[in-house]
Amino acid sequence: MKYSHSEEFYYQTRDDKFRSRARQAARFIYLNRTCFNGIYRENLKGVFNVPKGTKEGVVFPDDDFRSVSVALQNASLRAADFSKSIEKAERGDFLFVDPPYTVRHNNNGFVKYNQKIFSWADQIRLRDCIKSASRRGVKCLITNANHASIQELYRDLGEFIAVSRNSLIAGSRDLRGTGNYHWICRRRFGGTTCFPVRAARSLKVAL
Repeated sequence: MKYSHSEEFYYQTRDDKFRSRARQAARFIYLNRTCFNGIYRENLKGVFNVPKGTKEGVVFPDDDFRSVSVALQNASLRAADFSKSIEKAERGDFLFVDPPYTVRHNNNGFVKYNQKIFSWADQIRLRDCIKSASRRGVKCLITNANHASIQELYRDLGEFIAVSRNSLIAGSRDLRGTGNYHWICRRRFGGTTCFPVRAARSLKVAL
């Protein structure tokens, strides 16, 4: 049975719960491609609540899900507390960490969501996990908010690189603009701040 992308179909799919893993994957891809700005957000009950976006494209000519499936056969995808993933990283591994941007005073525009799912105590716990991984010889790259409390938290743990990009995730255009973020690099290679991932034994990602 074929379905056509529409507002009605989007919200019906968003509310549906599928038991089949294949249908769950298809639902995730569909919602990611058609929701507002492709963001993933949950309400306080843990339910995905992003409204329909403006893009109408769902499947593209260069989609090759079969090849992606083959490439992922050697990958391990896990839903777990970040500490469980980070503690598995060993010497020579490359660890990329991209936590929710909660800051000490939660004055970041996402208090309603971030503080519930990732508190300042979690930021401290993450910092301690990164410190431990670094001592084991793990190469680390962390993204986080460009905020004084984050700089203080990671002081002496690595190099800070301030980056900025256009932010489109706010619902109101008046609240959109340039967002400032930090890359926190734990180690330097050859005098640069680029991480040669191919030189790492494996890639660990903690989100």
